[in-house]
Amino acid sequence: MLVGEVIEGVIAYCGNLAFDTGLPIDPATTRDRVTYGEDRLGVECTGIVTCIWPTVDVIRRARELGANLIISHEALFWNHGDRRDVLAHNTAFQAKLRLLDEWGGTVWRCHDYIHAGIPLADGTRADGIFYGFAEKLGWTSFRVGDTFRCLDYELPAAMTARELAQHIVKRLGLGGTRLVGDAAAPVRRVRVPMHVLGVPEHDTAEINRMDSEGVDALVTMEFIDFTTSEYVRDAAMFGQGKCAITVGHFNLEEPGMQYMVRWLPLALGAACPRVDFVPMGDTYQYVLPA
Repeated sequence: MLVGEVIEGVIAYCGNLAFDTGLPIDPATTRDRVTYGEDRLGVECTGIVTCIWPTVDVIRRARELGANLIISHEALFWNHGDRRDVLAHNTAFQAKLRLLDEWGGTVWRCHDYIHAGIPLADGTRADGIFYGFAEKLGWTSFRVGDTFRCLDYELPAAMTARELAQHIVKRLGLGGTRLVGDAAAPVRRVRVPMHVLGVPEHDTAEINRMDSEGVDALVTMEFIDFTTSEYVRDAAMFGQGKCAITVGHFNLEEPGMQYMVRWLPLALGAACPRVDFVPMGDTYQYVLPA
């Protein structure tokens, strides 16, 4: 199977409606493009590495495994659009490009298509990234609301916010996490919000949803120290039992790329090359008082 055929097979297996617009994914504007090695699409695929982000260590590991295709969820060169012109004189960019040249494979970003959905065993479809997160936590049967997006959960039994944070840290293999609000609050209703970036209208909508829908805990990607965070702290001080567990963007989405290893053979059939997931590891290092 050629490298280009692997990419085409993944696209055909996933949904084709963009997660953010609901419109068909436009090949001209999608984030899902070859970010390195476009001239190698016609070579035989010797192995696939899936990852959340192709770090230096991930590229080195792909080389060790003999894989010549990395399928990543996020951008290769740090600026979302993988623009090289703005980084041309950056020494880390130059070093990473040399490493890629030495490896000699292809990097393809799979972002929009995997978020557009993958088939599940029961015949339904779900966002491949957030379903992988739910699967990693053992929460696939706890999904409520829009089960395609896998953003809302009703736990079968309450646990405290601190216990929930510990469960997430253990299941995701993290070094720790931050907890905002009431650590002793009983949690049953959990929501994964989209990026909480300080945009007033978006963050206010999240605040009001948390209140009106009885959400006990947010398990977040980006989470700034104002707007929603301020609300969670004040609500907790009023005894309303609110909390937020700040996992981080890459930490929360990485399980979706680990889960990809499970369905790639179904997408590609008997000719599927060897597939390995290479973890990036916890984004954060935690420094505690001595």
